[in-house]
Amino acid sequence: MGEILGSIWWLAVTLGLLITFHEYGHFWVARKMGVRVLTFSVGFGHSLWQRQAADGTVYQVAAFPLGGYVKMLDEREGHVEPEQRDQAFNNKSVGARIAIVAAGPVFNLVAAVLAFWLMFLVGIPENRPVVGETSGIAAEAGIESGDMIVAIDGEDTRNWTFTMLELIGHALDRSPVSVTVEDASGFRSEHRLDLERLGADFSEENTLEYIGIEPWYPLVPAVVDTVVEGSPAEQAGIYSGDRIARIAGEEVPYWQAIGPLIQAHGKAGEPLAVTIDRDGVMLDLEVSPAEQKSGWFSSQLIFGIGGAGINDEQRATWERAAIMYRLGPLQAIPAAFIETWRIAGSTLGILARMVTGSASVKNLSGPISIAQIANSSATAGFSQFLFFLGAISLSLGILNLLPIPVLDGGHLVYYLIELVKGSPVSDEAQVAGQYFGLIALAGLMSLAFVNDILRLVG
Repeated sequence: MGEILGSIWWLAVTLGLLITFHEYGHFWVARKMGVRVLTFSVGFGHSLWQRQAADGTVYQVAAFPLGGYVKMLDEREGHVEPEQRDQAFNNKSVGARIAIVAAGPVFNLVAAVLAFWLMFLVGIPENRPVVGETSGIAAEAGIESGDMIVAIDGEDTRNWTFTMLELIGHALDRSPVSVTVEDASGFRSEHRLDLERLGADFSEENTLEYIGIEPWYPLVPAVVDTVVEGSPAEQAGIYSGDRIARIAGEEVPYWQAIGPLIQAHGKAGEPLAVTIDRDGVMLDLEVSPAEQKSGWFSSQLIFGIGGAGINDEQRATWERAAIMYRLGPLQAIPAAFIETWRIAGSTLGILARMVTGSASVKNLSGPISIAQIANSSATAGFSQFLFFLGAISLSLGILNLLPIPVLDGGHLVYYLIELVKGSPVSDEAQVAGQYFGLIALAGLMSLAFVNDILRLVG
């Protein structure tokens, strides 16, 4: 329940901030253009709070938080007094209307740059893309365990996020890519990944797996360090120092394999065969895993044991991989713009590929996924939350620029047509477009919501 409430809270905080900033863009530019603003609303539907300013503008927070609006004086939506017609939106020039409509997405862009700038000031704990085990295409290209990916086609790959974004783009296009790696001694070499060999069953969600790269992580020995009091492990007679050798007859090569084996073979409260190595003596035990909540509607099976720490060699690699990336106020400015450009380019690339069918529509995320990611990023630290805030702000800006009537992009299309033909798009065409836009938007939201549900249950 705590995770659900936390997710709802951080969803409200995230969307509240970004929607307010987006709508303030429309509001601010509208006023600069001499348009009278009637209502500034964060959210849709029933008003939970409102206040009317001295100039007559009503500010409100509405019940449904996934959006907002700025209602302006407009002769198409109601009677306008003759003395106020010059303040009506519909009576402004095409250029003024374009500026007002475009201001929302532009402010989302500004918010993203500000979020990334502050993120670089705070500092980002990152993991460099150090390679673990390799196979398939990557192994054949000569990439080895312990190599660190430093560039892809000459583009810096500071962390795993950048690495994944670059590899996904090339993999979806089935285009070969040059990968520069650095070994533990600092020697750099260049390798060619033949991504055109990826099969038809390729899924961008498992890009690294298909290419044959596993991120490095320390393989901790399957030796028990701590046993939780009253846990299934304690009840079964497992002690600190025991090595978990087999679970359900399958070998346990290292600590990280224990969890997946328990999930694969265990049932809550039912005995599970476990073989332990105690000072060289193999003992067969039965452990009845307990169920522990791990998500909104999911749980996992546990023994109630903790593992030993990593060795000195693993610690050295860990220190090589882990960095705190921090910049000064001036250095952070170009870095923020580069980050914005990189994320925007990747987002647009994925959208374009979804349209052409080369990327799955499973990439669409709805409010549930956003809420979960918002909660996890906020929990992970301030810099992670700032990155999430910037990425979502960009996504909102790009979404609103889609040429779908009812969205900002759809209105911009109408005004660009008006510029070209010299007269407004007919009311009939605009009404038809509104209906189409509502259907299209409802379809997109439904698809995103279905994806969210499938992620929860899957």
